[in-house]
Amino acid sequence: MQTVAVDRKSALLASPRGFCAGVDRAIDVVEETLALFGPPVYVRHEIVHNEHVVDRLRQMGAYFTDDLDEVPVGSVLVFSAHGVSPAVREHAKRRKLTVIDATCPLVTKIHLEVHKYLRRGYGIFYIGHKGHVETEGTLGEAPGRLHLICEVSDVASLPELQEEKLIYLTQTTLSIDETKSIVDALKVRFPRLSDPPTGDICYATQNRQDAIKLIAPRADVMLVIGSNTSSNTKSLRQVAESLGVRSFLIGGASDITDEMLVGASRIGITSGASAPEDRVQGVIAELRLRGVESVEEVVARPEDVEFTLPRELIQLKMAHAATK
Repeated sequence: MQTVAVDRKSALLASPRGFCAGVDRAIDVVEETLALFGPPVYVRHEIVHNEHVVDRLRQMGAYFTDDLDEVPVGSVLVFSAHGVSPAVREHAKRRKLTVIDATCPLVTKIHLEVHKYLRRGYGIFYIGHKGHVETEGTLGEAPGRLHLICEVSDVASLPELQEEKLIYLTQTTLSIDETKSIVDALKVRFPRLSDPPTGDICYATQNRQDAIKLIAPRADVMLVIGSNTSSNTKSLRQVAESLGVRSFLIGGASDITDEMLVGASRIGITSGASAPEDRVQGVIAELRLRGVESVEEVVARPEDVEFTLPRELIQLKMAHAATK
């Protein structure tokens, strides 16, 4: 295939990008569980929304399923980074599964806040994507008691809530910008609505969107690397498009076409929170073959967040080491 060559073509690389601390931790959990128990290790739902990561773990012996009845009684089960409902936890208990919970701590925090605000008598709105596994897990913390809002038009059809105090919580892969129009509409309809703690906002989602805002205005085209099943990755592409930049969501270098790069002398690059860095480097290598001479990394802010492994995995590793 003949490629398009443009003189003095350059690239802008967003930072931060790629794996967040919750994704790093979830992948580590599956790898360490496999090392401890050997295959197969069962994982409830895809550990993260990236087919390349999932395929690699599958080759190592991980088995992904949404149906716990497929998991043999007494097996080892990992909960994905997206979290699960109490009903799923109870199902795992009935099947006598050894559970290791890789739920992102930021998702766990939202689950805990559901119960905290219900105890305090709040009515709760939850802003999220219908059917998303994180949304399903959070709604499952209090079935029938949270009011799901997916878009601004949902606000008009909400029932009149009797609670004196109201608050909203959000899916962690949504940023402030994405929820602003819904929150504004909610506050018009329900003036007594309170904002949640600012610490509820997923740092990784916001940081990656802030980074793309720095480079998109300087780019002729944006390449967003990740999976079509990843909510935060699709949001990155939408942010770039909202800034008037042609934007494409690609899985990796092989998805780049000549048409994407037509007329582009400066190419922006970023990746979603579940996209591995080797996919980014592969894209950069492909762009160099297509005439890119320089790559400038644009840093929105440093990111050094780390999450420890789940307590139950640490305890299992210690018990295993003690038997040697």
